[in-house]
Amino acid sequence: MRGTNLSKADPNNDIKHLSDLMKEIKFAMLTTAEEDGTLHSRPMTAQQVEFDGDLWFFTRVDSPKVWETQTHRQVNVAFADTAKSKFISASGTAMLVRDREKMKELWTPVLKVFFPAGIEDPDLALLKINVQKAEYWDSAPTSIGRTFNLAKAYLTKDPAALGNHAKIDMK
Repeated sequence: MRGTNLSKADPNNDIKHLSDLMKEIKFAMLTTAEEDGTLHSRPMTAQQVEFDGDLWFFTRVDSPKVWETQTHRQVNVAFADTAKSKFISASGTAMLVRDREKMKELWTPVLKVFFPAGIEDPDLALLKINVQKAEYWDSAPTSIGRTFNLAKAYLTKDPAALGNHAKIDMK
């Protein structure tokens, strides 16, 4: 993995920061392309694991998102925590994974709400997103901090004072 960013920071630090942000944000919006090319987004529960370039989501094999990703593998996953001004956009390729050991590794009891038959459900699978590019925005978590940063950016004419922002090439 290699990071390229908008600041002079170490790209590996950007990848670590991206991973930390992903752990803080529980839900994401997964965007796929429908058969006619229109975009389709839906909320997903992100698996809270150390980000190593792949994102993992539980799904049912017969889900429309599975059909869509088999036709158009390119997807986008967006994370947002508006209360803390933290945002992530990650694009990559999707693949259906039916590895029971990986499912057991990622399974948590709360998933039974969405998948009542549990880990042994034959229609249960994982959607693996291999992230190729990501971008994050991370501002001060309070309105006072954001106002201060906005004033600083305005006075210094330096948009970097608004917060952390990086583009990361995961290739």
